Amino acid sequence: MDKPLIIAYYLPQYHPIPENDEWWGKGFTEWTNVAKAKPLFKGHYQPKIPADLGFYDLRIPEVREQQAQLAREAGIDGFCYWHYWFGNGKELLEKPFKEVVESGKPNFPFCLGWANENWEAKIWNNDKVKSRKILIEQTYPGIKDIDNHFYSLIKAFKDPRYIKIKNQPIFHIYQPLNHPNIRSFIDRWNNLISKEGIANKFYFIAGANDSNYTKMAEYGFDAAIINLAGRMEMPYKSRGIILRAIHYFIRFTLHKPLLISYKKSINYLWNEEIDSKEFIIPSLLPNWDHSPRSGNRFSILTNATPQLFKKLCIRILNGVKNKKNKIIFVKSWNEWGEGNYMEPDLKFGKGYINALAEAKKEIYP
Repeated sequence: MDKPLIIAYYLPQYHPIPENDEWWGKGFTEWTNVAKAKPLFKGHYQPKIPADLGFYDLRIPEVREQQAQLAREAGIDGFCYWHYWFGNGKELLEKPFKEVVESGKPNFPFCLGWANENWEAKIWNNDKVKSRKILIEQTYPGIKDIDNHFYSLIKAFKDPRYIKIKNQPIFHIYQPLNHPNIRSFIDRWNNLISKEGIANKFYFIAGANDSNYTKMAEYGFDAAIINLAGRMEMPYKSRGIILRAIHYFIRFTLHKPLLISYKKSINYLWNEEIDSKEFIIPSLLPNWDHSPRSGNRFSILTNATPQLFKKLCIRILNGVKNKKNKIIFVKSWNEWGEGNYMEPDLKFGKGYINALAEAKKEIYP
């Protein structure tokens, strides 16, 4: 039986850039939020401290090599680097990926995910957004920009490490419905990659949710990845109205985070009716805790462990067995500020890496 292709999202926000220096202070990286996080309740695992790789800087090639080696140990087949193109040639956080392409190292497969949304600073009044300041706006200037976007990445698309499905390079678009004419974008890029002789078309993957994924094929997407935010709150949403009212009071009146058991939440992260469809690519979520970035304003999964993560891995690895394209995404390799990461930390060491590796070996020996 063919083994699944497992791809992990990769965040490049671990090196200083002038824009972040201006917005947040000199030397800001994702580690700034991670290191200053504090426990919000008894037993809350914060701050989360990296182990083997430390508070790394992605400008250092040796760090990227070590990440690739750890990913191989986990049974991960490649990284999906988040890519930021704001229009009119404006990029951010592009340096690590460009160095990967230029240097040819690490020798580890990759693809790209376009994080096409505004960067905002939010002013909060307890749990309500009082005002928003757009730090940099996501724009869609038109055909010329679509072409420039493509050609800015052409060396990556030609790279033998670039991950392909049916000889079609994967390109993931996080917020497809934000684009004013996503169908035009897809058609144009498919024409360009064919014209350049790289492939007959892209394998486009849409970011979607449980209510709109059926529309994505109409726009020209080949597959969709479901955002798990709604699913992970199902243990709360499925409760009786009285308990839901109590939780609502705690969250929005007392301004406490909504705490959801990871053990219960993972029962909803694979939806048999939806995720068994060929069009859907399921996701593995090691944990979720956005509090380093947002404080107590969002849901927090509690008591996540590598052992429970392994159970989720086994369920999803079994779930894709009968699919033609056995693709799974891991959310994420290194989203420390969201609490979903595979990299070793001081509490669990390589626990999550070992959990995925063991599950993969059990289901696909």
